[in-house]
Amino acid sequence: MNTLQFIEFDRFELCSGKPINLRLSYQIFGNPSKDAPMVLVNHALTGNSEIIGPNGWWNSIVGKNNVIDTNVYAVIVFNCPGNGFGDIEESFVEAYKTFSARDVARLFVEGLSRLNITHLHAIIGASLGGGITWEMAALRPNLADYVVPIAADWKSTDWVIANCFVQDEILNNSAQPIKDARLHAMTFYRTPESFAFKFNRTKRQPNLYNIESWLQHHGHRLESRFKLSAYKMMNHLLKTIDITEGKTDFETVVKPITAHIHIITINSDLLFRSSENWNTFITLKSIKEHVTIGEIKSVDGHDAFLIESQQLSKLLKPVFNLKKQNK
Repeated sequence: MNTLQFIEFDRFELCSGKPINLRLSYQIFGNPSKDAPMVLVNHALTGNSEIIGPNGWWNSIVGKNNVIDTNVYAVIVFNCPGNGFGDIEESFVEAYKTFSARDVARLFVEGLSRLNITHLHAIIGASLGGGITWEMAALRPNLADYVVPIAADWKSTDWVIANCFVQDEILNNSAQPIKDARLHAMTFYRTPESFAFKFNRTKRQPNLYNIESWLQHHGHRLESRFKLSAYKMMNHLLKTIDITEGKTDFETVVKPITAHIHIITINSDLLFRSSENWNTFITLKSIKEHVTIGEIKSVDGHDAFLIESQQLSKLLKPVFNLKKQNK
């Protein structure tokens, strides 16, 4: 069941008004029972639907006896359109600036409907995936019991937009676009404290600092597995998150959401700032009952959602405790 599957969309109209044809790909993992509670995972910028297995990017969180236990839950993951997973070529990605995070959320909602999935135990996503999680909750307020955005926010701040703009400039003007954009990205995915702790100004060679070598490694690594068109698309989506776009204020948009909103932030995140998440939490608590927040403590910044697996698992336990409840 975890093979790559497809849903065909003919002339799907984007929020920009542009109609496109596309194949929405997805994978399903875990409990095969039709009565198994369903969890939707929304992947991050360079992620994909392969969350577990030999190349799984979230093996520490999803899997047998992990916090999202595949003995208990069925887990579905859609690929963001244009992310290139499965070596799929999509002609529409050349017009990537006509897309938005809300378009992706709309496609995911429609994808669930086509699969006759009418209710979810939880929607969970990190970074870009967390923004899409917010967008889905705003579109379908009754879709899930829990909404769990991690290292994300309901809007792209000016800081996020600025970094995405610099990334886009690099991607469109550099001779080594993927590598060079990744070098830049890693400086705001981590923190100065993280670099100092890890490298402490040490050198790999007389004229090469270890931090430089590490950045080069990450640049080459992404270059070997990611397409330029995919990077442009995912980076653009990151700057378009805004559940209030074309609507009213935040409080009005979120008030109909019936799900328990469980925000997970990172104290050192330089991209989606912890302070923004705490402000969101305070606003939500003034108008809704079922809202909680947890904070990962780490020097590693935004990437801590991938690094601090034990902390994240502990913060997710209140959401994914069905096995305990059923005993």
